[in-house]
Amino acid sequence: MPSWIDWIGWVATAVFAGSYFCQKPVVLRRLQALAAMLWIGYGILINAVPVIAANLVVASLALWSSLRKENLEAREEVGQVSWGNEN
Repeated sequence: MPSWIDWIGWVATAVFAGSYFCQKPVVLRRLQALAAMLWIGYGILINAVPVIAANLVVASLALWSSLRKENLEAREEVGQVSWGNEN
């Protein structure tokens, strides 16, 4: 029977896999960041530095890109972003 530590890894895997069913890129990235944070916790518990390091990178990039994307979408809605298509 899996230990509670193993379950953290399985939940991280399920969250990450489930993120691919998201329609919105911002939600996908945030779920991937959540999964990476779970993997970081798992890595700490099993003392696996490569798991921790890799998922720190993934979580940081996923959060940064989701916030950046959300900010661009919000600015686009109010007409503050120009994509160079206007005549």
